[in-house]
Amino acid sequence: MQRRIAPNGVVYYASPLFESRGVPHAFSTRLGGISPAPFDSLNLGNPNGCEIQDDYERVWQNYRLLQTAAGCAADAELCHVHQVHGSAVVTVRAGESFDNSRKADAIVGSDPSRVLSVRVADCVPVLLASDDGRTVAAVHAGWRGVIAGVVPAALGQMGGEADSVVAAIGPCIGAEAFEVGSEVLDEFAGAFGAAAPVRNRGGGKGMVDLREAVRLQLIGAGVRAARIDVSDRCSYRDAEEFFSHRRDRGITGRMAAIIAPAA
Repeated sequence: MQRRIAPNGVVYYASPLFESRGVPHAFSTRLGGISPAPFDSLNLGNPNGCEIQDDYERVWQNYRLLQTAAGCAADAELCHVHQVHGSAVVTVRAGESFDNSRKADAIVGSDPSRVLSVRVADCVPVLLASDDGRTVAAVHAGWRGVIAGVVPAALGQMGGEADSVVAAIGPCIGAEAFEVGSEVLDEFAGAFGAAAPVRNRGGGKGMVDLREAVRLQLIGAGVRAARIDVSDRCSYRDAEEFFSHRRDRGITGRMAAIIAPAA
């Protein structure tokens, strides 16, 4: 994954696989926006159940800055969903209105006048595209979404052959920062068997590598390993670049992964 600084000051990460196919996209950082602390500065969403909130006029302006940085059309419609840590996938259809309040964790579309977006603050943002870049998807994968199979579900909704898909796994919480209890470790052992990307630490605790879990699911669904770009950035560790729900104890902003079909 490559770090980019746009002319408007927005800092984001981009996938060489997507850039080579002319697919506008970006994994945002917290840098280059207009929001004040604790949402400084490219905040793209508010924390749930928190009294401290950012002004949504600033949030939407930050989205416009990110869309411009990513090379999306200035008048492209932003499509997002009410994320619920499940496996539901919705499709954006050309010529049809889209309800941004729908509950889902993945969006698939082929309308170049729309930008698809998911928000994260430690969970894994995943972008997918067909080989010609004409069909794309944005996926939000927390640990519950990984176990529920949201990434394979999004691949299935795209149609076509999985071995022709390109994928990018964006910045998220790293394994060294994601300690969980025995119930979560058991879920991953059940889903991945001996290949479960976990490290037990004793006392019912252990670490989970979410990005590796997503990579394994992509490969298991038929995506070729050489067609997957993976970020090595950690939202918890790299505080200067990313918001983190866990590090900041809930009082924090949101990054986003955005993508539009190739024109």
